Amino acid sequence: MDEGQRRTPPDQPVVFQGLDRLLQQASMPTNTDLDAFFPTRRAVVLDNSGHVAYFNSAVIAFNKWAGGKPPPNPPGAHFGRNPDGTSNGIAYETAAQLEAVLPTVKDAVPHPLESAARWLQYMAGFGITATSEMTYSTNMLKGYEALTTRPDSPVRMSLYHMAIDSDAGVQVESPDPAMLRKQGVKLWADGSPWVGSIASSFAYLDTPAVQKAEIPLGPGGTTMMNYTRVELDALLAKYAPMGWQMSFHVNGDVGLDIVLDAYEEALVNNNLMGTDHRWRVEHCGGCRGDQFERAVSMGVTISLGPFQYIYWVDLLDGTMFPPEIGSQWMRWGDAVRAGAHLSFHNDGPVSPPIPLLNIQTAITRTTDTGQVHGANQIISIEDALKAETIGAAYMLHRDDEIGSLAVGKFTDLVELSMDPYLAEPLKLASQVKVQGTWRSGRKIDLDAYMQQIQAVEAAGTHPVDHATPIQAHKC
Repeated sequence: MDEGQRRTPPDQPVVFQGLDRLLQQASMPTNTDLDAFFPTRRAVVLDNSGHVAYFNSAVIAFNKWAGGKPPPNPPGAHFGRNPDGTSNGIAYETAAQLEAVLPTVKDAVPHPLESAARWLQYMAGFGITATSEMTYSTNMLKGYEALTTRPDSPVRMSLYHMAIDSDAGVQVESPDPAMLRKQGVKLWADGSPWVGSIASSFAYLDTPAVQKAEIPLGPGGTTMMNYTRVELDALLAKYAPMGWQMSFHVNGDVGLDIVLDAYEEALVNNNLMGTDHRWRVEHCGGCRGDQFERAVSMGVTISLGPFQYIYWVDLLDGTMFPPEIGSQWMRWGDAVRAGAHLSFHNDGPVSPPIPLLNIQTAITRTTDTGQVHGANQIISIEDALKAETIGAAYMLHRDDEIGSLAVGKFTDLVELSMDPYLAEPLKLASQVKVQGTWRSGRKIDLDAYMQQIQAVEAAGTHPVDHATPIQAHKC
């Protein structure tokens, strides 16, 4: 923060991304804590989980909240408040974060289109040719049109509209549906294990790391749900008849039970049970194998995030939770055994998007410290590769176009330095190098792509409302 203060003009707001109270052993910052670093300049700190934003008193003043008191809590989110009702400089979940800090983030990011393009360039450098925007809102459409319609646009994009938007059910007319299309509606059923807002039946361990991060021990159970069951039912009743694929973020076992109950009722009520609906659940880090079996029986697809295991499992197993919970985090073995159409994902900017590292971790359950947790969840390299290719395409309803090479599909592929099957399992991500990507049989020039985007931004032909880290994926 001191460096940010020195390097930034005094009238420019600053935004910091990546606070992780557990990994970094930090307490929860309030506005008064941030005021000590930034007494006059607007300052925002975005939690790495994506579920919390912290901001100083200058941001509160800029927002012109009467008496320093935040507005009423929006659906699925809430503001932190002092006993007298004034803001304590904390906003929880997307809708509250957008209201609290989006104006400041806009002022701090001068070239939003170029920033987004650099992230797509970064993804392509790791071999990614298609992805999904799981926090789409209508104000992002012009930006995504610009990002995906250049000659060297590297990544096909599927959009999932945030359910908190009043127009989440509106169709999107894309200039090139092969590159950009709206696929579904997304909401966050519970929060994050990294900030203590997971809807689980199990408690945190009372350890120094958990105490330092100010995580409530719980178990949180249903109190950590962002929506009541009645509210979930109403949202599903609204969007299911429109034909949208539903996608729910959920981390805890209690949360997944509630989501599957709501899904089951909505699928039955809309005559979708037994059809090819492919409704989704995301993350499911603290969920059980029997829950995956139930999801599969309903036609629900499962996307797991190996990054939660890669970066946190040494904490999860024995520091955050007891071994029977922590060692089993991200049960991809159970998902495969349940017959799931499994996909792997990374949340940006929560974690670097490295599919090869996901695959290495899935086939070894070994962390960068050399520890193995839950070896019973190891899967084959074939199943791990499927989770990054055809399994992901299936979840996007795009397995007829991408995810494998076949007659009639787009020739999207990644060039690797060696056959992953021949790599040493524990060294796969370092031995196998990405040497380029192709889209529709044409090699992508990432430098040319950035030049194309810079030309668009300079011409001002695509007005862009900022797609911010607040609207990024959340773990």
